[in-house]
Amino acid sequence: MAHGAGGKASRKLVEGVFVPAFMNPALSTLGDAAVLDIGGALVAVTTDAFVVTPIRFPGGSIGELAVNGTVNDLAVSGARPLAVTASFILEEGVPADVVRAEAEAMAAAATAAGVVIVAGDTKVVERGKADQMYITTTGVGVLDERSRVSSSSVRPDDRVIVSGTIGDHGVAIMLARGGLDIEADVRSDTAPLWPAVDALLAACGPSVRWMRDATRGGVATVLNELALAAEVSVMLDEHAVPIQPAVGAACELLGIDPLYVANEGRFVAIVAADAVEAALSAMRAVEVSAGAAVVGEVGADPPGRVLGRTAFGGHRMIDMLVGDPLPRIC
Repeated sequence: MAHGAGGKASRKLVEGVFVPAFMNPALSTLGDAAVLDIGGALVAVTTDAFVVTPIRFPGGSIGELAVNGTVNDLAVSGARPLAVTASFILEEGVPADVVRAEAEAMAAAATAAGVVIVAGDTKVVERGKADQMYITTTGVGVLDERSRVSSSSVRPDDRVIVSGTIGDHGVAIMLARGGLDIEADVRSDTAPLWPAVDALLAACGPSVRWMRDATRGGVATVLNELALAAEVSVMLDEHAVPIQPAVGAACELLGIDPLYVANEGRFVAIVAADAVEAALSAMRAVEVSAGAAVVGEVGADPPGRVLGRTAFGGHRMIDMLVGDPLPRIC
């Protein structure tokens, strides 16, 4: 299961198996989306699979997640989402009203995200060979001319911004599964991120160095990916990271670090130091990123490392996720 968690095992699988088999210039950046030059137009393409259990949870469902997860990969790549295709793997015997409910959830999410679902495919497997349904979506968007996001643009003294409270989605899924003696009103943060990204690019343009949505592996894994790709260090002020009290309490009881918990409506942005105030003002004016906060800064040494500055002034190493504390959260 760790190979699907988005951490070290996932990276080893991708770089050891898929990259050598498929290597080409568009794939080489290993970003959230590939950018293709089609007749002079820069088109972003991304694909994602969704196997979350349960398929309905506080704040969302697998259908809504399948749209938001894919359009968000486009958004943080600096591309305005345009269209989505969808593939459904259905378990034999899944009630028709369940399938219909998820189709309607996808339609509503697509409308909210400003995209259209233009094509799809459906397969059915034997009872017991799938957990009701799995959905794969592919998204297409156009790269925004204001965007220059790339790990190569990141510089020491840049600032780290998160767009809101972290860990909401992963904890909502765990509580929805039951079996835990925890009572908390936690809802998934699943939402389309383009409105926040659009506002950020409008306010800061090329001062937005890099973005990534903090899904599997959470904020900690995203920052480790950045540190490795850009050959920089990141100092994270842990006391500045926004966390809902209920999420923090649940993570403490479960023995899970919220920095590693998945989000589905949050992203990390690296912004030039002189653009931070403009970035925060723009993001906080948009509902999905109203809780945006500066949580750290980029440094030069040690390259490839993420360090946490605790509330007591100490430091700790924040490594990339190794296992999978919350499997099948998306």
